[in-house]
Amino acid sequence: MARFTALLLLSFLVESVFSISFFLPVNSRKCLREEIHKDVLVTGDYEISEQANTKTHLRITDSSSHTLYSKDDATKGKFAFTTEDYDMFEVCFESKSPMGVVPDQLVNLDMKHGVEAKNYEEIAKVEKLKPLEVELRRLEDLSESIVNDFAYMKKREEEMRDTNESTNTRVLYFSVFSMCCLIGLATWQVFYLRRFFKAKKLIE
Repeated sequence: MARFTALLLLSFLVESVFSISFFLPVNSRKCLREEIHKDVLVTGDYEISEQANTKTHLRITDSSSHTLYSKDDATKGKFAFTTEDYDMFEVCFESKSPMGVVPDQLVNLDMKHGVEAKNYEEIAKVEKLKPLEVELRRLEDLSESIVNDFAYMKKREEEMRDTNESTNTRVLYFSVFSMCCLIGLATWQVFYLRRFFKAKKLIE
């Protein structure tokens, strides 16, 4: 029971929901970016206030400029896609109008990914699950998501540690090389000055 309660509390703390509202000036472009893990379901709802003679384009791309979702003359709708790799994703709204100055458009965007993006009501209907079974399924998915996040963090920590160790090794080698160069230069200066003073007969 305590374990169930802990997972339930964690489910409220770890919510993958991205909700935002902003004003989009005419003939301008605004983009939002978010990092998302591999094989994660992403869903979103958007609503854009309409303005006369104004069209708004919505485009979602990854870091390689691959289009995941595109909608011309977007006003209200939904989108969904599954990420193929851990990447930075960009959601862009672009307003275009041949008219002069018109009021800014209000954009509402609600994005969900991971556990929050799944429609458990639909899953319950398809698999004929009871309410408690649905909640257990949700908590199971949530715990799996948390485990995957910890595994990713551990992997990143190992990569950063390897990078730090490699950097420290290179710095050590460079320091030794620099020290050898300085010793060689100092030795050459001593011999050069000795020959110079001998040539000037300042020393024997």
